[in-house]
Parts: sequence; C-alpha cells; structure tokens
Amino acid sequence: MKKLFDELSYKISKATTKQYSTSFSLGILALSPKIRNSIYAIYGYVRLADEIVDSFHGFDKQKLLSRFRDETLLALEEKISLNPILQSFQETVHQYQINYQLINQFLRSMEMDLHKIDYDSDLYKEYILGSAEVVGLMCLQVFVDGNRDEFEKLKPFAMTLGSAFQKVNFLRDMKDDYYVLGRTYFPNVDITDFDQTVKSNIEQEIQSEFAEALEGIKKLPRSSRFGVYLAYRYYVSLFNKIKKTSPSKMINQRIRISNSRKISLMMGCYVEYKFSI
Repeated sequence: MKKLFDELSYKISKATTKQYSTSFSLGILALSPKIRNSIYAIYGYVRLADEIVDSFHGFDKQKLLSRFRDETLLALEEKISLNPILQSFQETVHQYQINYQLINQFLRSMEMDLHKIDYDSDLYKEYILGSAEVVGLMCLQVFVDGNRDEFEKLKPFAMTLGSAFQKVNFLRDMKDDYYVLGRTYFPNVDITDFDQTVKSNIEQEIQSEFAEALEGIKKLPRSSRFGVYLAYRYYVSLFNKIKKTSPSKMINQRIRISNSRKISLMMGCYVEYKFSI
C-alpha cells in the first residue's frame, strides 16, 4: 500500500533531520505532533540540496543539482517520487499549498553556491532570500495550515527570522566557507581583513532582526509557537557566543553550542517561554 511508502518517506526525512541537525530536531520535537512530519519533510529536502553543493566534492555538482531540480518538478507534477525525501516533500507541498515560486527561489540560491561570486548588496539579499527566508515561508505555510490571510500577516516576520538565522550561520561557518568552499557571503568584506568594526556592523543587523522576529513568533499559532521560539533561543545563544569571540578566532574556528547545552537550553526555555510569550 502507498500508505506504507508515505510513512517510510517521512521517517527518512525525520532521520535526515536528526542526523544533520540536533538543534532543529529539538525544535521540531517542540511542535505539535500533527505538523512535525511536514517540517521534517521540508528540512530533509533543503538538506539534500545543501549536501549537493557543500559536500559532494569530486562529483559534477552542477549536473547533480540540475537533476535534483528536474526530479523535484516531476515529483510535484506527478505527485509521487521513488526518492523518499522528495516523496514526503511533495506530499507536504500539496497538502499545505506551498507556492512553487518559493521552491524555485531556494534552488536558485543553491545554484549560486556552485559559482564563485563576489557578493554585492543585491546578490547578498537574493541569496539570503532563497537559502533561508523562503524556507521559513515554506514552514510558515505549514504552521498556519495553508491559511492565506494568516500567512500574509506573518510573512515579514518569518522572512526576518530566516535572515537572522542565516547571517548567524554565515558568522559561525566563516572558516569552512572561506577556506574549504571558497565562499564569502558578506558584501564588500575581505575575510582576510575581518576586524571588530565589520563584525560589529553585521551583529547590529542581526540583533535588529532578532528583535523584530520575536514579535512575529508571539503571533504564531500555539501548535508551532514554542518550537519556533526554541529555535530562536538556540540561535540567540549561538549569536551571543559569537559576539564574545574575537574576529581572529572567528576565521580560524567554528563556533558551536554543545549538545548538552542545547538540551539544557530546551529545558530552561519552557519556563522562559511561558512567562515571555
């Protein structure tokens, strides 16, 4: 029965999420059970594309990503895929009427990662839109159960939160992005001359976005509010650690939050959440 394959597909998306991200796995556990599988499906899909551009060295990444795009479009058209991650993703897209344009924008940013780009302000914004903001919008479609009015009301906040998360990722991954993948995302920034002034300017942007995004989190449905708040608090914790790290250390080591700290943060967050939101 197809039901068995659907169940397997969601289990594989869940396993993919747990394998690659402890923090997002914990956040998803804090969502209502009825929407967890769909968020696993979205994360599994974007993770697969990320792996193509970030990890599959020695293979034709352009060809693999192009094939992945074609398989995505075919799965959406036929409403079936033998790739379990694509299967769970297309089911989620159709169930919550996720706009195909969000998927195209995401794949466009993945395509950008295949090329060495000197990012200016416009390209920087375009990359963040596709790599992070639209992923937040896909999740928002699930959170509001496809309600278009609620989606439009919360859309700016979801985009701002996705932007803040991605900029924290850029700072956290600066060493590997530059030395391993040859990428520099921040516009008009020379990583070899990364100093406190540049770092502080980026941090001020992120701080402002976190403050705005929190107002949106407060407006989310109860089924998703705590899970998103937990992810927010994890990233704020990571951001605070980054702020305490010198620019020279930033480009020579990856800033991390230990798994034990993540679990402790989750436990402490619940009380904080009850009083704050």
